[in-house]
Amino acid sequence: MIIDLPDTTVSQVAKQLVKVREEGGAVALGRVLTLVISARNGIAEAAIDAANDASREHPMRVIVLTTGEGEAHLDAQIRVGGDAGASEVVVLRAYGAAASNQESLVTGLLLPDAPVVAWWPEEAPTSPATSPLGKIAARRITDAATSPDVRDRLALLSKTHEPGDTDLAWTRLTHWREQLAAVLDQPPFEEVTGVEVRGASASPSTALLAAWLQMALDVPVKWSYENPDAWQEGIKSVRLTRASGDILLERPNPGDAVLTQPGQPDHDLHLPRRTLRECLAEELRRLDPDLLYGRVITEGWEKLGPPETGA
Repeated sequence: MIIDLPDTTVSQVAKQLVKVREEGGAVALGRVLTLVISARNGIAEAAIDAANDASREHPMRVIVLTTGEGEAHLDAQIRVGGDAGASEVVVLRAYGAAASNQESLVTGLLLPDAPVVAWWPEEAPTSPATSPLGKIAARRITDAATSPDVRDRLALLSKTHEPGDTDLAWTRLTHWREQLAAVLDQPPFEEVTGVEVRGASASPSTALLAAWLQMALDVPVKWSYENPDAWQEGIKSVRLTRASGDILLERPNPGDAVLTQPGQPDHDLHLPRRTLRECLAEELRRLDPDLLYGRVITEGWEKLGPPETGA
């Protein structure tokens, strides 16, 4: 069910939410968090779709805030039932002076006694933690992959990082980190003496993986950006050098990977790029600060040298 509320107020939206629950049987009980999405109109629907999918694992209230120029007014839309997955979706479109105070637009619609997560699917504020929405959120999700210059964006994330900040470029690394950790947990338990990481030119995950490996293994890491027109392919390969020979985890195409180890047959692995829904659902599983990401984006990024080849 979709209810449109043109030229309205936050108070009227809140009253309509109560009315919907009373008349339609939709309840806020069981909602575990409020997800606040700040997005421009062009990408808001994709973000809502991802949130609706993730809500089947994390029932929540979703508040989507878009802003625009023009005469001051607020349009709203409430989506429940089949149009909202396992969540309640409130879309706020604020224009002109009505968009000047983002915090006041959403605070009256937050679930009581439930944590708040703020998500910027595309353009994020310079300092998420000190932004109007970031101040009310326990977790703040950005995506460096949407920046025109991922290295500048990672440098900024490193400089402004606060506990509770995270980035989907890090979340996309989960399966890579799992595979590499599993390999190193198997004999022979030899010291890794060198690491090489290759990735597409607009992949911030490549740099974050290099920074993580350098921290975890305490060895020099060489990394490079390649193929500026193939950003969607993300990370290309990781090579770990040991005395008995190199371990190579390589992704020849976006969906599959090949693991090569000394004295063993090659292993074909399913290693696709993670969907937006998968990454969002993973981030919503934990509402405490991601301390490892915090170390990687600050200490790891600071110690990581520049890529061997420019993008």
